Amino acid sequence: MAETADSGFHVPGIGEFFPPAIFFEGTPFEFNRIMLVRVVVTILLLLWLWLATRHAKLVPTRAQSVVELMLDFVRVQIAESVLGKVEGRRFLPMLTTLFFLILAMNLAGVVPFLNIAGTSVVGLPVVLAIWVYITYLVVGLKRHGVGYLKASLFPSGVPPVMYLLITPIEFLQVFILRPLTLALRLLANMMAGHLMLVLCFAATQFLLFEGGGLIKLTGALTFVGGLGITLFEIFVGFLQAFIFTLLAAVYIQMSLEEEH
Repeated sequence: MAETADSGFHVPGIGEFFPPAIFFEGTPFEFNRIMLVRVVVTILLLLWLWLATRHAKLVPTRAQSVVELMLDFVRVQIAESVLGKVEGRRFLPMLTTLFFLILAMNLAGVVPFLNIAGTSVVGLPVVLAIWVYITYLVVGLKRHGVGYLKASLFPSGVPPVMYLLITPIEFLQVFILRPLTLALRLLANMMAGHLMLVLCFAATQFLLFEGGGLIKLTGALTFVGGLGITLFEIFVGFLQAFIFTLLAAVYIQMSLEEEH
Protein backbone atom coordinates (compact mmCIF):
# COMPACT_ATOMS: atom_id res chain seq x y z
CA MET A 1 0.00 0.00 0.00
CA ALA A 2 1.47 3.27 -1.10
CA GLU A 3 1.33 6.42 1.02
CA THR A 4 2.40 9.97 0.33
CA ALA A 5 5.72 10.88 1.86
CA ASP A 6 4.40 13.78 3.98
CA SER A 7 1.03 12.46 5.20
CA GLY A 8 -0.93 9.39 6.15
CA PHE A 9 -3.14 9.57 3.07
CA HIS A 10 -3.37 6.21 1.37
CA VAL A 11 -3.02 6.40 -2.39
CA PRO A 12 -4.78 3.44 -4.06
CA GLY A 13 -2.81 1.75 -6.79
CA ILE A 14 -2.10 -1.52 -8.54
CA GLY A 15 -0.50 -2.84 -5.37
CA GLU A 16 -4.01 -3.25 -3.96
CA PHE A 17 -4.40 -6.34 -6.12
CA PHE A 18 -1.07 -7.94 -5.21
CA PRO A 19 -1.12 -8.33 -1.41
CA PRO A 20 1.71 -10.08 0.45
CA ALA A 21 1.62 -13.85 0.58
CA ILE A 22 0.10 -15.49 3.64
CA PHE A 23 1.95 -18.73 3.03
CA PHE A 24 3.71 -20.67 0.22
CA GLU A 25 5.34 -17.43 -0.95
CA GLY A 26 7.22 -17.70 -4.22
CA THR A 27 5.61 -21.02 -5.20
CA PRO A 28 2.82 -21.82 -7.69
CA PHE A 29 0.61 -22.43 -4.63
CA GLU A 30 1.13 -18.97 -3.11
CA PHE A 31 -1.86 -18.06 -0.96
CA ASN A 32 -2.65 -14.39 -0.33
CA ARG A 33 -5.57 -12.26 0.80
CA ILE A 34 -7.28 -12.40 -2.61
CA MET A 35 -7.23 -16.20 -2.53
CA LEU A 36 -8.51 -16.11 1.04
CA VAL A 37 -11.44 -13.92 -0.02
CA ARG A 38 -12.26 -16.35 -2.85
CA VAL A 39 -12.22 -19.33 -0.50
CA VAL A 40 -14.38 -17.55 2.09
CA VAL A 41 -16.88 -16.37 -0.55
CA THR A 42 -17.13 -19.86 -2.06
CA ILE A 43 -17.76 -21.44 1.35
CA LEU A 44 -20.35 -18.79 2.27
CA LEU A 45 -22.10 -19.15 -1.09
CA LEU A 46 -22.35 -22.94 -0.77
CA LEU A 47 -23.47 -22.64 2.85
CA TRP A 48 -26.17 -20.09 1.95
CA LEU A 49 -27.50 -22.23 -0.90
CA TRP A 50 -27.52 -25.33 1.30
CA LEU A 51 -29.26 -23.63 4.22
CA ALA A 52 -31.82 -21.99 1.94
CA THR A 53 -32.76 -25.17 0.09
CA ARG A 54 -32.14 -28.08 2.46
CA HIS A 55 -35.75 -28.04 3.65
CA ALA A 56 -37.42 -26.77 0.48
CA LYS A 57 -41.15 -26.26 0.93
CA LEU A 58 -44.09 -25.79 -1.39
CA VAL A 59 -44.67 -22.48 0.37
CA PRO A 60 -41.08 -21.18 0.37
CA THR A 61 -39.35 -19.41 3.20
CA ARG A 62 -37.85 -15.99 2.60
CA ALA A 63 -34.38 -17.40 1.94
CA GLN A 64 -35.77 -20.08 -0.36
CA SER A 65 -37.77 -17.43 -2.21
CA VAL A 66 -34.63 -15.40 -2.89
CA VAL A 67 -32.78 -18.42 -4.25
CA GLU A 68 -35.73 -19.47 -6.40
CA LEU A 69 -36.12 -15.92 -7.72
CA MET A 70 -32.47 -15.81 -8.76
CA LEU A 71 -32.65 -19.29 -10.30
CA ASP A 72 -35.73 -18.32 -12.29
CA PHE A 73 -33.97 -15.16 -13.43
CA VAL A 74 -31.06 -17.14 -14.87
CA ARG A 75 -33.37 -19.73 -16.39
CA VAL A 76 -35.86 -17.35 -18.01
CA GLN A 77 -33.84 -14.22 -18.76
CA ILE A 78 -30.60 -15.89 -19.84
CA ALA A 79 -30.79 -19.62 -20.56
CA GLU A 80 -34.20 -19.97 -22.21
CA SER A 81 -34.29 -16.51 -23.79
CA VAL A 82 -31.00 -17.14 -25.61
CA LEU A 83 -30.82 -20.92 -26.04
CA GLY A 84 -34.49 -21.88 -26.02
CA LYS A 85 -36.16 -24.21 -23.53
CA VAL A 86 -34.48 -27.46 -24.58
CA GLU A 87 -30.89 -26.24 -24.88
CA GLY A 88 -31.46 -23.73 -22.09
CA ARG A 89 -32.20 -26.51 -19.60
CA ARG A 90 -29.20 -28.44 -20.86
CA PHE A 91 -26.79 -25.61 -20.06
CA LEU A 92 -28.68 -24.20 -17.08
CA PRO A 93 -26.34 -25.75 -14.44
CA MET A 94 -23.31 -24.12 -16.05
CA LEU A 95 -24.98 -20.74 -16.51
CA THR A 96 -26.37 -20.78 -12.98
CA THR A 97 -22.94 -21.58 -11.56
CA LEU A 98 -21.37 -18.74 -13.52
CA PHE A 99 -23.99 -16.23 -12.41
CA PHE A 100 -24.02 -17.14 -8.71
CA LEU A 101 -20.23 -17.42 -8.44
CA ILE A 102 -19.47 -14.17 -10.27
CA LEU A 103 -22.15 -12.30 -8.35
CA ALA A 104 -20.88 -13.54 -4.99
CA MET A 105 -17.26 -12.73 -5.88
CA ASN A 106 -18.24 -9.27 -7.14
CA LEU A 107 -20.22 -8.39 -4.01
CA ALA A 108 -17.28 -9.34 -1.80
CA GLY A 109 -15.85 -5.95 -2.73
CA VAL A 110 -18.44 -4.16 -0.56
CA VAL A 111 -18.55 -6.68 2.32
CA PRO A 112 -16.77 -5.47 5.49
CA PHE A 113 -13.55 -7.35 6.32
CA LEU A 114 -13.38 -8.75 2.78
CA ASN A 115 -13.37 -5.42 0.94
CA ILE A 116 -12.14 -6.69 -2.40
CA ALA A 117 -13.89 -8.54 -5.19
CA GLY A 118 -12.62 -12.03 -5.94
CA THR A 119 -12.95 -11.12 -9.63
CA SER A 120 -10.73 -8.03 -9.38
CA VAL A 121 -7.57 -10.07 -10.04
CA VAL A 122 -7.18 -11.69 -13.43
CA GLY A 123 -6.92 -15.35 -12.40
CA LEU A 124 -10.58 -16.08 -11.71
CA PRO A 125 -12.01 -14.15 -14.70
CA VAL A 126 -9.57 -15.97 -16.98
CA VAL A 127 -10.49 -19.40 -15.56
CA LEU A 128 -14.20 -18.70 -16.06
CA ALA A 129 -13.62 -17.35 -19.58
CA ILE A 130 -11.59 -20.46 -20.49
CA TRP A 131 -14.45 -22.63 -19.19
CA VAL A 132 -16.87 -20.81 -21.49
CA TYR A 133 -14.37 -20.91 -24.36
CA ILE A 134 -13.82 -24.68 -24.11
CA THR A 135 -17.56 -25.27 -23.75
CA TYR A 136 -18.60 -23.45 -26.91
CA LEU A 137 -15.78 -25.05 -28.92
CA VAL A 138 -16.68 -28.56 -27.72
CA VAL A 139 -20.39 -27.94 -28.30
CA GLY A 140 -19.72 -26.70 -31.82
CA LEU A 141 -17.50 -29.66 -32.65
CA LYS A 142 -20.05 -32.14 -31.30
CA ARG A 143 -22.89 -30.54 -33.22
CA HIS A 144 -21.12 -29.88 -36.53
CA GLY A 145 -17.95 -32.00 -36.44
CA VAL A 146 -14.59 -30.65 -37.61
CA GLY A 147 -16.47 -28.66 -40.22
CA TYR A 148 -17.40 -26.28 -37.40
CA LEU A 149 -13.86 -24.89 -37.29
CA LYS A 150 -13.68 -24.66 -41.07
CA ALA A 151 -17.03 -22.85 -41.23
CA SER A 152 -15.88 -20.46 -38.50
CA LEU A 153 -12.63 -19.58 -40.23
CA PHE A 154 -13.84 -19.77 -43.84
CA PRO A 155 -17.41 -18.38 -44.02
CA SER A 156 -19.42 -19.58 -46.99
CA GLY A 157 -20.37 -17.25 -49.83
CA VAL A 158 -17.14 -15.25 -49.64
CA PRO A 159 -14.78 -14.90 -52.65
CA PRO A 160 -11.68 -17.03 -52.02
CA VAL A 161 -9.34 -14.05 -52.24
CA MET A 162 -11.16 -12.41 -49.33
CA TYR A 163 -10.17 -15.26 -47.04
CA LEU A 164 -6.74 -13.64 -46.83
CA LEU A 165 -8.39 -10.83 -44.89
CA ILE A 166 -11.40 -12.52 -43.29
CA THR A 167 -9.78 -15.71 -41.95
CA PRO A 168 -7.22 -13.97 -39.69
CA ILE A 169 -9.97 -11.70 -38.37
CA GLU A 170 -12.27 -14.64 -37.69
CA PHE A 171 -9.42 -16.52 -36.00
CA LEU A 172 -8.77 -13.56 -33.68
CA GLN A 173 -12.47 -13.15 -32.95
CA VAL A 174 -13.36 -16.79 -32.31
CA PHE A 175 -10.23 -18.07 -30.59
CA ILE A 176 -8.74 -15.01 -28.87
CA LEU A 177 -11.01 -11.96 -28.60
CA ARG A 178 -14.12 -13.72 -27.29
CA PRO A 179 -12.50 -15.27 -24.19
CA LEU A 180 -10.14 -12.33 -23.73
CA THR A 181 -12.82 -9.64 -23.76
CA LEU A 182 -15.06 -11.80 -21.58
CA ALA A 183 -12.39 -11.88 -18.87
CA LEU A 184 -11.12 -8.30 -19.27
CA ARG A 185 -14.59 -6.72 -19.14
CA LEU A 186 -15.27 -8.30 -15.77
CA LEU A 187 -11.77 -7.65 -14.45
CA ALA A 188 -11.64 -3.97 -15.45
CA ASN A 189 -15.01 -3.11 -13.93
CA MET A 190 -14.23 -4.71 -10.59
CA MET A 191 -10.74 -3.21 -10.42
CA ALA A 192 -12.05 0.28 -11.13
CA GLY A 193 -14.78 -0.04 -8.53
CA HIS A 194 -12.35 -1.16 -5.84
CA LEU A 195 -9.97 1.73 -6.54
CA MET A 196 -12.81 4.28 -6.35
CA LEU A 197 -14.00 2.86 -3.04
CA VAL A 198 -10.51 2.88 -1.54
CA LEU A 199 -9.96 6.46 -2.72
CA CYS A 200 -13.22 7.74 -1.20
CA PHE A 201 -12.90 6.05 2.17
CA ALA A 202 -9.15 6.72 2.47
CA ALA A 203 -9.85 10.40 1.76
CA THR A 204 -12.63 10.35 4.38
CA GLN A 205 -10.32 8.94 7.03
CA PHE A 206 -7.55 11.38 6.18
CA LEU A 207 -9.78 14.46 6.12
CA LEU A 208 -11.62 13.63 9.34
CA PHE A 209 -8.64 12.62 11.45
CA GLU A 210 -5.78 14.62 9.95
CA GLY A 211 -7.44 17.57 8.26
CA GLY A 212 -7.42 20.92 9.99
CA GLY A 213 -10.28 23.33 10.68
CA LEU A 214 -13.19 23.40 8.30
CA ILE A 215 -11.40 21.01 5.93
CA LYS A 216 -12.69 18.23 8.16
CA LEU A 217 -16.19 18.93 6.87
CA THR A 218 -15.18 17.85 3.38
CA GLY A 219 -14.66 14.38 4.82
CA ALA A 220 -18.44 14.11 5.03
CA LEU A 221 -18.63 14.70 1.28
CA THR A 222 -16.12 11.95 0.50
CA PHE A 223 -17.97 9.63 2.91
CA VAL A 224 -21.27 10.24 1.12
CA GLY A 225 -19.45 9.74 -2.19
CA GLY A 226 -18.12 6.42 -0.88
CA LEU A 227 -21.62 5.29 0.10
CA GLY A 228 -22.88 6.24 -3.36
CA ILE A 229 -20.09 4.30 -5.04
CA THR A 230 -20.83 1.33 -2.75
CA LEU A 231 -24.43 1.23 -3.96
CA PHE A 232 -23.22 1.64 -7.53
CA GLU A 233 -20.77 -1.23 -7.06
CA ILE A 234 -23.59 -3.49 -5.90
CA PHE A 235 -25.44 -2.63 -9.11
CA VAL A 236 -22.29 -3.18 -11.20
CA GLY A 237 -21.72 -6.51 -9.44
CA PHE A 238 -25.16 -7.73 -10.53
CA LEU A 239 -24.77 -6.24 -14.00
CA GLN A 240 -21.38 -7.83 -14.67
CA ALA A 241 -22.59 -11.24 -13.47
CA PHE A 242 -25.56 -10.91 -15.82
CA ILE A 243 -23.45 -9.75 -18.80
CA PHE A 244 -20.82 -12.47 -18.37
CA THR A 245 -23.45 -15.21 -18.10
CA LEU A 246 -25.52 -13.78 -20.96
CA LEU A 247 -22.48 -13.65 -23.27
CA ALA A 248 -21.60 -17.23 -22.29
CA ALA A 249 -25.09 -18.28 -23.39
CA VAL A 250 -24.79 -16.25 -26.60
CA TYR A 251 -21.48 -17.89 -27.50
CA ILE A 252 -22.89 -21.35 -26.86
CA GLN A 253 -25.94 -20.51 -28.97
CA MET A 254 -23.66 -19.37 -31.81
CA SER A 255 -21.83 -22.69 -31.70
CA LEU A 256 -25.15 -24.53 -31.92
CA GLU A 257 -26.42 -22.65 -34.97
CA GLU A 258 -26.71 -24.60 -38.17
CA GLU A 259 -25.40 -21.71 -40.23
CA HIS A 260 -22.10 -19.94 -39.48
